[in-house]
Amino acid sequence: MRKIWMPVAALLLAAAVLLGVYNLTLDLRAENQAKELQAKMETLLPGSTTFTEEEYTGEDDIIAVVYKGENGYVIGTVTAGYAGPIHMLIGVSDDGYVTGLQVRRMEETFGLGAEALSDWEFLAQFLRTEGDVAVGVEIDSISGTTVTSKAITRSVNAAVAYVTGSDVDSGATSWGG
Repeated sequence: MRKIWMPVAALLLAAAVLLGVYNLTLDLRAENQAKELQAKMETLLPGSTTFTEEEYTGEDDIIAVVYKGENGYVIGTVTAGYAGPIHMLIGVSDDGYVTGLQVRRMEETFGLGAEALSDWEFLAQFLRTEGDVAVGVEIDSISGTTVTSKAITRSVNAAVAYVTGSDVDSGATSWGG
C-alpha cells in the first residue's frame, strides 16, 4: 500500500506545481496576446496606433468584433468555410478601402483551402478594394478552393459594408459574393 502513495503524492505535487505556474502566467499571456493584437491592428490599418473596441449591434452575424482606430476600423470576422470557421482581421479606412487583411485561424483542407493563410497573391487582390467584390469577377480564387475563396470574400465585403454603412440587404454581404 505504501508503494502506491509515493507515486500518487508525486503526481499530486506535480499537478499542483503545474497549476500554480499556469495561474502565475495568466496575466503575462493575456498581456502578450494584447500586444500581438495591437501590432497586427497597426499593420492592418496603417496610421492608427490607438484602437477602441466598439459594441457591434448590427445584423451581419459574420462580424465578431469591431475596433475603431484613428483613421478607420479593424473588423474581426468569423465565416463558414469548407471545413469549418474562418477567423479574419480586416483593416478598412474611414473612406471604405481595404487597407489590410489577415486570416488568423481556419480549419480548411491542407494543401487547398488552407493555402489562404499564406497565399499573398490571393489576399493582395482585396487591398484597396471598396467591398462588394465577387470571386470570378474582381477576385481570382485559389485553385480548387471556391468555398474558401467565397468565404474570405464574404468577410471582406461584410467589413467594408460595416464601415461604409451599406445595407445588409444590398447584397454586399450575401453568400456567393
